[in-house]
Amino acid sequence: MRKNFEKAMVTPLPVLMIGTYDEEGNANVMNIAWGGQCGPKHIAINIGLPEVEKKTLTNIKSKKEFTLSYATKDTMAISDYFGLFSGNVVDKIAEAEVTVEKAENVDAPIIAEYPLTAECKVIEMVENDLGEMHVIGEIVNVSADESILDDDGNVSVDKLQPIAFDSIGNTYRIVGDVVGTAFEDGIKVKK
Repeated sequence: MRKNFEKAMVTPLPVLMIGTYDEEGNANVMNIAWGGQCGPKHIAINIGLPEVEKKTLTNIKSKKEFTLSYATKDTMAISDYFGLFSGNVVDKIAEAEVTVEKAENVDAPIIAEYPLTAECKVIEMVENDLGEMHVIGEIVNVSADESILDDDGNVSVDKLQPIAFDSIGNTYRIVGDVVGTAFEDGIKVKK
C-alpha cells in the first residue's frame, strides 16, 4: 500500500551557493537548494521572489554573471548561515569571515572556502506566475582546489564531500558510497 503526500518531495537536492557582486563591487552569497545542472554546460536555479527582492537576484539582473559553489561537509554551517539571512539586511561575507577572490572569467566572487566553483553567465531569466525567477546560466569555467583532486587530476567526489538538502527531514546529508556504475550496470537488465 502507498501513502499520498501533498508536499513535493524531490530528494536529495544539491546545496548550492550563488556568489554575486553588487553595483559597488560588494560580494554577496546565497544558499539555494532549487537548482542543478540542466545540460552539458548549463545550470538552472530557481529564486523565489519575496516582497523585497533578494540581493542575489538584484545582482544577477545587474551583472548577468554569478558563481555557483557546492556546499561540503566542511562548509555546512556557513552554507546554512548563507541561507538564513538576507544580504539586504546583513553583510553575510563579513559575518561569516570567508575569503573572497574575484573569478577569472565572470564578474562574480569565488568564496575560497568552497573547493569547487562554476563560473556562469546568464543566458535566460524567466519569471513565472508564482513569482519565482528561473535563471539559466552557461558554465564558462569550473575551478577546483587541488585538495579535492584525485591522482589523475580530476575532481574526486569522495574528497569534495558535497552535501545534499533533505527536504523531507530538513537536514543536510553527505553524498555517500558508490553503489553502481552509470551507463554500464543497466546493461545487465536487458534480455
